[in-house]
Amino acid sequence: MVKDTSMTSPLFKLGLAALCSTLLASCAQSPTGRSQMLLFSPQQMSKLGADSFEEMKKQEKVSKDARMNAYVSCVAKAVTAQVPSQYGITSWEVVVFDSKQVNAFALPGGKIGVYSGLLKVAKNQDQLATVIGHELTHVLAQHSNERLSRSQLTGLGLAAADIAMGSSEYRGATMAALGLGVEVGVMLPYGREQESEADRLGLDLMARAGFNPAEAVPLWQNMSAAAGGKAPPQLLSTHPSNENRIAELQALQAEAMPLYEQARAAGLVPQCKA
Repeated sequence: MVKDTSMTSPLFKLGLAALCSTLLASCAQSPTGRSQMLLFSPQQMSKLGADSFEEMKKQEKVSKDARMNAYVSCVAKAVTAQVPSQYGITSWEVVVFDSKQVNAFALPGGKIGVYSGLLKVAKNQDQLATVIGHELTHVLAQHSNERLSRSQLTGLGLAAADIAMGSSEYRGATMAALGLGVEVGVMLPYGREQESEADRLGLDLMARAGFNPAEAVPLWQNMSAAAGGKAPPQLLSTHPSNENRIAELQALQAEAMPLYEQARAAGLVPQCKA
């Protein structure tokens, strides 16, 4: 019996109907109201994030510097405490990687990685909180899910989530969507739209924790200076231009500073020592 593979076949129509239903069901909005296509559940993304983090810890050298670990954990704890309970992340694992890379990342499932090289550019607790708040927002705004979903639709086709995450054939694409490179273990850039969203939401998050949002401006000035005319640090790659980013952060101060002042008035005064 010859299988009917035409566009009028019942099998094709069934598949098309399933695809349309999936796309309609997966439409969502980011915290800023931007439309998103999310094909994966929070549970699937959390598992992928946790698995990827374990792989990172095997590939990268984990710092044994007690003071550095305590400092990064102090800042991360203060910022993560402001993550609303609606996101369902009850604990965060923080790991400092011993590397000269100017880099950091956060993964679904409550995972945070900071490279020791970042601390030479993020010169105080407020600047480090700016980076951590930014990276956390990528998770909260489901940017990894968005990237992976887009990759599935445009590059790999609409495959089942368990196949995409369980097969070595798709591992490179899924890790890239998370913002991780399998071979070198560094963060890959999100889209500029997502980066601007993370800047805005991350600034609010760190301000609510009692960190000074005004320090976001010198942080990115430090980042620009660290580039030294050479290839930019990973955190700057294909992101908004330094000038535009700094201008946007300056404009956002009017929104973030009241949150900072409210946090300080409420007794949120972080004392994390570098």
